Amino acid sequence: MEREKRYSEMSEYELTREIAGLTEKARKAEQLGIVNEYAVLERKIIMAKSYLLNPDDFHADEVYRIKGDPGAYFKIDYIDGVFAWGYRMTGGQNQEALPISMLIKLT
Repeated sequence: MEREKRYSEMSEYELTREIAGLTEKARKAEQLGIVNEYAVLERKIIMAKSYLLNPDDFHADEVYRIKGDPGAYFKIDYIDGVFAWGYRMTGGQNQEALPISMLIKLT
């Protein structure tokens, strides 16, 4: 039995195909009202998209908008793989990690 590849082991082409497949499954789950499955698939899509980005494009001490959370901002302390560790600018005192695909650079 062959194990599934990790996103970190996939090529750009494989990641793109994976995202397309997950997006289709998420669309079907949403149509059927299967909220839990939809949420899990959305998180997988976010993770897969992170592996298509270059972590070196994200920098400590910079502030980014958070996708899907209007008005929310995130300040990066450091990058570890495809995760940005830092704090929400909305008064959150707890450090957290967000996949880099959730971050939108301020212009």
